[in-house]
Amino acid sequence: MHGPFNRAGRRKPMNEINVVPFIDVMLVLLVIFMITAPMLTQGVQVDLPQVTSEPIDESDTRDPIIVSVDREGQIFVTLGGDDTAVALDELGQRVAILLERQPGTPVLVRGDRNAAYGQIVTLMSTLQGAGVANVGLISEPPPGEA
Repeated sequence: MHGPFNRAGRRKPMNEINVVPFIDVMLVLLVIFMITAPMLTQGVQVDLPQVTSEPIDESDTRDPIIVSVDREGQIFVTLGGDDTAVALDELGQRVAILLERQPGTPVLVRGDRNAAYGQIVTLMSTLQGAGVANVGLISEPPPGEA
């Protein structure tokens, strides 16, 4: 009996999911994210001085408090990717509150190479008055040493 009702020649239904279209979509998304990720800049635009120095110890998993001074002398406090412009007189209070919540959080200063030296020293003195024992300075390696 060879007809359309013959069960011997019928194929079994597949119980597997075809994942090839999902892989294609995932690869397209990966390429899109790889292209757009370098375009996303976070933080304050600061032209850092270029010096050779030893990197700081990154064994501490806490997000550091980054105090940035831009070319115009404006001060920004960054914690966890959130930039906030502050005045110098309220900087000490804000950092003291952050250190109260998370004691031992590292504090780093990003100063633009064109910022006044006196302003950076005043900023570091304000941080010391807020209870910061050690302040790290952020710089960029000279071209060719990266």
